[in-house]
Amino acid sequence: MKFVYFDAKAGLSGDMILGGLIDLGPVSAARFKKAMASLRLPVRIKIREVERSHMRGLKVDVAVLGKGSPARRWDDVERFIKKAPLSPSVRERGLAVFENLFRAEAKVHSEPFDHVHLHEAGADDAFVDVLGTAWLAEELKIGDFYCSPLNVGEGYVETSHGVLPVPPPAVAELLRGVPVYSAHAKAELVTPTGAAIVKTLARKFLPFPELTYDRIGCGAGGRDHPGLPNILRVFYGERASFAPEKGVYLLEATIDDANPQVLGAFMDRAFELGALDAFLTPIVMKKSRLATQLTVLVELARLDRLIAAVFEETTSIGVRYFPVERRALERSVETVRVFGHAVRVKVARLDSRVLNAQPEFEDGLKVARAKGLPVKDILRRAAAEHSRRG
Repeated sequence: MKFVYFDAKAGLSGDMILGGLIDLGPVSAARFKKAMASLRLPVRIKIREVERSHMRGLKVDVAVLGKGSPARRWDDVERFIKKAPLSPSVRERGLAVFENLFRAEAKVHSEPFDHVHLHEAGADDAFVDVLGTAWLAEELKIGDFYCSPLNVGEGYVETSHGVLPVPPPAVAELLRGVPVYSAHAKAELVTPTGAAIVKTLARKFLPFPELTYDRIGCGAGGRDHPGLPNILRVFYGERASFAPEKGVYLLEATIDDANPQVLGAFMDRAFELGALDAFLTPIVMKKSRLATQLTVLVELARLDRLIAAVFEETTSIGVRYFPVERRALERSVETVRVFGHAVRVKVARLDSRVLNAQPEFEDGLKVARAKGLPVKDILRRAAAEHSRRG
């Protein structure tokens, strides 16, 4: 099975999701149109390549023909999807998306679920967005969806209920529990349909994780925001090559009232809890107070436990953390023998080429004491032995 990761720095909508998935290939635009035509909706689908702030993307336009779509209740939507000539899994995903939409609308309007009407989000083009996404997911064999935190934009938007703040109430309700922010554009960047799709399908919302992808699809939005490419990037690859828990974070705390022995003990504790690196830096804080900055590099999966340990075992009352990029050499541990004793050597490679080979100090120290020789001589012999072995 495959994964997709939505990079939604410019938000997302149903048509942007469709464009990004179709742009992945190998499902052609013609096959997609044929599948949607089977729904017998009064719509015309146009798919074209466009530019948004100098980035290319695939734009999917779904025009509703005639006098427009009626407002629909849940019974109307459920009846239509259950009769659609699509696979059971596609229908099931489609129903789940629309159910989340109806529940959000019922919540914000304080109406019973069965009495709510969908206007824009229940129109014929929304059926194409939702069922088209589910159909493409099946065709592309996508098992897992992931998504970045969502840029929702800012300002106001005109709806059938009047002018509403961004994000509109239904979108805000749908995105409860999802990491969101606002940046770069005074516009609605996440539509109700787009919000419902990712809230229903995405397993997790997380900053750009460690992944190896095969393809990138770009879905374009309808507007061109100055300085912000209105593009949803879709990264696609083998599920086994996606590591959602391997994002690396830098955790910092400035501490001005701690016993140095307590901080020293915490360093050992940090490594026990899985810190990749940790160090203390002397700093000067306000009022010229001498203090210490604690810095810890940690993978996402261990971040919460490290934060809790900082609060439990130091006098810090606040921490900062943010994602960082890093590159690391391929590492391994090999063993050489010096005077008949085993000495481990930490080896770092770049493209199979050895760049560093460092004997383990503690192993060298044991041999030095056993032989009555300086430890530097043992370390030098271990490095030479490793080099000799090639």
